Amino acid sequence: MACMKATYLAPAIGQYLIAHTTQPDDVLDALALETREATGDSAAMQLSPDQGAFLTMITQLSRAGNVVEVGTFTGYSSICLARGLAPGGRLTCFDVSEEWTAIAQRYWDKAGVADRVELRIGPAAERLEELPTGQAVDLAFIDADKAGYPVYYEILLSRLVSGGLILVDNTLWKGHVADPTVDDDGTRAIREFNDMVMADGRVTSLMLPIADGLTMIRKH
Repeated sequence: MACMKATYLAPAIGQYLIAHTTQPDDVLDALALETREATGDSAAMQLSPDQGAFLTMITQLSRAGNVVEVGTFTGYSSICLARGLAPGGRLTCFDVSEEWTAIAQRYWDKAGVADRVELRIGPAAERLEELPTGQAVDLAFIDADKAGYPVYYEILLSRLVSGGLILVDNTLWKGHVADPTVDDDGTRAIREFNDMVMADGRVTSLMLPIADGLTMIRKH
């Protein structure tokens, strides 16, 4: 059975949750295995199966046609997002690694979604600015360097349709955000981002205990 990323849950509860969530297909299973073999410890950056299922479902429910992903890695999340797109929809992915996204591109073909996915390589803070201002984003998923979250959030929010969603990963940071004894750079970055979102009068937000914490942010 797949490993549960929600370390703040009792292991038995985590495994029960995974067991009662629609399971990934052979393409996602193969991608998860290759990612573990190819990236070693970095494989921890890959989505868990329950989170992937959530991304597909929320994309379907929101009927998103123009979706943006910041942080693609080997492609698990992008496949899940692309599978939920409305008919004729497009997913634009931003990442800095040609090495890891080469795996993603192979699996987009295997999953049959390559025709609706575009990859843009380079620093997201720069490449996101290239998004056309006249083409509103329906849904965005941020899962990249944590210090960059505020920048990516602001750029995407400015292009998000009213009622659109931004989903942000790792906002519980293994539970460290709630532990006052933890004060490393990563934890501080996530705490500051979480506080910034809570103080933003342009949105409403909901933090979900899925995987390592997933925040849903809806633009007014």
